[in-house]
Amino acid sequence: MKLKTHSGAKKRFRTTGGGKVKRKQQGLRHILVNKSSKRKRHLGKMEYVDSANMYQVTRQLAGDM
Repeated sequence: MKLKTHSGAKKRFRTTGGGKVKRKQQGLRHILVNKSSKRKRHLGKMEYVDSANMYQVTRQLAGDM
């Protein structure tokens, strides 16, 4: 059978041209009063998926690739 794309993963991850996977950072949903402006600003930026988790993420996105 063909692998299907995980519908939750396709909303959370984006692949780059070089084969890396981008993701949004956690910690920007609530309790923002206690966090500094610098911390919130840096949390708003995208980040790459770590190499330890790359296999699981690319497996979930197998239908898109």
